[in-house]
Formats: sequence, structure tokens, C-alpha cells
Amino acid sequence: MSEKIIIALDAMGGDFGPGVIVPAALGMVKNNQNLHLILVGDQDVIAEQLRNHNAVEDGEKITVKHTTQCVAMDELPSQALRGKKDSSMRVAINLVKDGTANACVSAGNTGALMATARFVLKTLPGIDRPAIITTLPGIKGHTHMLDLGANVDSTADHLFEFAVMGSALTSAVDNIEKPTVGLLNIGAEEIKGNERVKEAARLLSGSKLNYVGFVEGDDINKGEVNVIVCDGFIGNVSLKTTEGVAKMISHYMKQEFTKNIFTKIAGLIALPVLKAFKAKIDPRHYNGASFVGLQGIVVKSHGGADVLAFKTAINEAILEVRKNVPQLISKQLEYFLTERQAG
Repeated sequence: MSEKIIIALDAMGGDFGPGVIVPAALGMVKNNQNLHLILVGDQDVIAEQLRNHNAVEDGEKITVKHTTQCVAMDELPSQALRGKKDSSMRVAINLVKDGTANACVSAGNTGALMATARFVLKTLPGIDRPAIITTLPGIKGHTHMLDLGANVDSTADHLFEFAVMGSALTSAVDNIEKPTVGLLNIGAEEIKGNERVKEAARLLSGSKLNYVGFVEGDDINKGEVNVIVCDGFIGNVSLKTTEGVAKMISHYMKQEFTKNIFTKIAGLIALPVLKAFKAKIDPRHYNGASFVGLQGIVVKSHGGADVLAFKTAINEAILEVRKNVPQLISKQLEYFLTERQAG
């Protein structure tokens, strides 16, 4: 029998709070025999949602941890950190810190979640800054990309750390011995880019990471590189641009297929292909960004996630617990930093 996995859910976070998180939790424990979920938040609100789904707190699969505060989606991270010590977000992370839970999942305020997680859990030895990594769909499989917004002024050393962390996580969750690592740049040529990127390239080239050189923006969704490393400012803009393009394509396809009776007939004929296409690029199947570099597992769900998307984020947390990702990152980092010092 597999060991029980306990995950704390920030039940009040996100655009929809318990309305999405409770049914997602119930669906997950139903299909995962060894999973226990702690719903952290207002116990009365959570209990009402449980009743709406003909369920109750049972102590074996679902536990409720009452809190008196929640963090607003537009709240300043500093305010959340100082003034919301009994928020659902803070308490969920505390449960990871004290060993009650193996991981935390939240759809709440990204800045507040990162600030709180970093303050409570601390970074791994050798890590200066944690990073946000997620999985993006590609023509050939998928790609892991970081940093996606945690750090907007990263140095070459930070980019090197991101590469190590991304490689370790990808190796664990995708079962790849030496994942390929690319550095996002404005061109593939060595002369392209700013000095920070060029220095990061020199550090990566001199390491034993499977570094394949510079990659460009159009490589992100090709799926040919396992890990793409970039500054958080660039990564966040790239991610949002990708999401925007996907929405635009869906909008125009729907518009064109509903123009008149003939396009509607064509749409019906093409329906199986359209459904398959939608499933492949559906962002709900890629929901769940990991905060890597912390002494604990924290997964950030999209704030507007529906039930399916939030379940995907919980699945990401389960996988990272099973693979012991923080410990793997710590070992990889120690190895590569020792290698750099020896060189």
C-alpha cells in the first residue's frame, strides 16, 4: 500500500474559493485511496459547500481547519504577511512547515503566496531566490518554464539556480535522466542578448547540466527543449502572451464556424477534430505552477481555475510529494555548486 499523502488546500483562495475547491477536493479523494485533504478556511462556509455536495468532514479523507481571515486577490504581499497570520493561506503553509501536511495548494494572490511561503518555509541551502515553474503544452510533448514572475531582476547566478531547479523537477516528474535546458533569448546566436544572459550562458555551458544553448520565443511551444530558463519579467509576459494567443484562436474559430448555415455545417463535420484540438491546448490540463527552491512543496493554481483545473493543481502536488522534489533539488544544487567551485 502506498504511503498516505496529506495536502493542505487554501479553501478561501482564488476567484471562486470554496465553490470550486470543495468539489475539486471531493473528486480527488474519491479517486485517490491514500489521499487526505485538509480544507483550510472558514469552517461554516466550507461545511455549507460540503452539504451542497452531500458530503461531510470525515476525518479520514477530508478535514477542515478553521481560520478567521483570508487574503484578497489584490492585497499587497506585505500586508498579507504582517496582518493576516490566521489567513487560510498562511495556515495552509504553516501545516507544511510543521509537518502536518506534505504540500500546500492555493489559488490565491500569487505575490502574497510567494512572500508567505518564503517567510514560513525558507529557501533551500544555496538558493537565493525561489522561482515559479509550470508546464506548457508543445508540439512535441511539453516544456517546463521558469521563472514566471517571482523575480523580475534576476542575475546570471539566479538564472543558473533556476536551471538547476528546473532540471531537477523535470527529471523527477517526467522521468528524464538529463533534461535538456535552454536559455530564453532574443536570438540563438552567441552574440545576441544582454550581458546577464550571456554570463548565464557561460555558467551553464561550463556545468554538467544538459544545456543546449539559447532558445527563442517561438521555441516555447515546440516542446523540443525540456526546460526553458528566463527572468521572471520575461517569463510572465511570455506566459500571458501564450494564454492570450490561445484565447484569440478559440474566439476566431468559434466566430468563423457560426457565421452562417454553411459554416455551422462545416463546424459539425469538423467537431471531432476541434474537440481533440481543444483538449490538447486546454490550459486546465496544465494548471499548477510550483514554487521551487523552498523547503517544502507549494503549488499555485490559477486564480480563475474551475474544478477540473484545481484538480490538476492537486495532482501536481501529489506528484511532487511522491518524487520528493525539494530534496532532489537540494541534492542537485549541492552537486552543481560544488562542481562550479571546483572548476
